[in-house]
Amino acid sequence: MPVTGPIPEWTISAAAVATVFTVMFDLGLAIVPGEFRWVAKRPGLMLKALFSVLVAVPALAWLVVRTLDLSRAAQIGIVLMAISPGAPVALRRSLGAGGHQSFAPGLQIAMAVLAVASMPLSIAAFNEYYGGQATIAPQQLARQVFIAQLLPLGLGMLTRHFLTEQAMWVEPRLRKLGTALLIVLLVVVLIDIWRQVVDAGPNVALAIMIVTILALAVGHLLGGPEPATRTATAISSAARNPGLALLVATLNAASPAINATVLAYLVVSALAVIPYIIWRRRATVARPENG
Repeated sequence: MPVTGPIPEWTISAAAVATVFTVMFDLGLAIVPGEFRWVAKRPGLMLKALFSVLVAVPALAWLVVRTLDLSRAAQIGIVLMAISPGAPVALRRSLGAGGHQSFAPGLQIAMAVLAVASMPLSIAAFNEYYGGQATIAPQQLARQVFIAQLLPLGLGMLTRHFLTEQAMWVEPRLRKLGTALLIVLLVVVLIDIWRQVVDAGPNVALAIMIVTILALAVGHLLGGPEPATRTATAISSAARNPGLALLVATLNAASPAINATVLAYLVVSALAVIPYIIWRRRATVARPENG
């Protein structure tokens, strides 16, 4: 079912593409290449973290939506967010909560790169389960994710490498623009489907909260022996990418109820992760080593 709100579908699609492109280009500008040396020496830790973000969280989300009495649209919306890694705020939240200064950026980059493959594979798998509800081909989705996410990330990193001073000047300003675009995107979608968001119901909120708590738990457990890497993995596992999820939804002509679930996921998950962030900040103050 296509989106049938007062705002044209192409407007939402264009806003989603512009938001993801800007945010990922800004992330590329902020990445210091030397940070990858620390990660390169610990491939096992990175693999466990990626397993948490790209495999465990989608699997847990699927189990949760199967267990609770949810509509098909709510199930798809929650799973769609679960397979959309690399939230724009994840890196800042992670570092602010005591996440590892070298590992957290490396994980963010790895998630962005692997999303080009992980999202189409996940869509194909869940499409089989849901009986062909998705109308977008995995190859088409991979191309769209590459253009909207991986391409600007690479361009940003190249700009940082060859035009370092200019990149450092532009990055904080572009970060504000990316945040503003994300807010505009969410407001536009909310205006379009506000009634569906209100009607989402308590079971949807409960499911999202359970998925978020489980994501934090599995990320913390798989984050290695260092508290800082555990924090980075947990927050990256719990923070999903609403811009990317809405991009996929609009390309797939998703129903308003699916988009409403994506917005509900953003709000409920952001609230559910606050106690963990507070805990990790306090732990960092008590034991300040990170690096």
